[in-house]
Amino acid sequence: RLARAAHMSPRTFARAFPAAMGTTAAVWVAARRVDAARRLLETTDRPVEQIAGDVGWGSAVTMRQAFARSLGITPTQYRRQFRDR
Repeated sequence: RLARAAHMSPRTFARAFPAAMGTTAAVWVAARRVDAARRLLETTDRPVEQIAGDVGWGSAVTMRQAFARSLGITPTQYRRQFRDR
């Protein structure tokens, strides 16, 4: 979808994106989703499952895995540590 939105072939996009951004599109998108989920965890009471869907992950399990890779903690642990009070 990103290649189509950029009016590029998938192959050209796969070469151009890392050259411009320094990372793959998949890694970049996952990082943006983690950022969006972090904000929602800090500022809302929405369940983790709902936040996962809101930011584009197919499931809360996928979101938990991304959090573990990026931050080394679960979304619930993140919320406990960084929740606006």
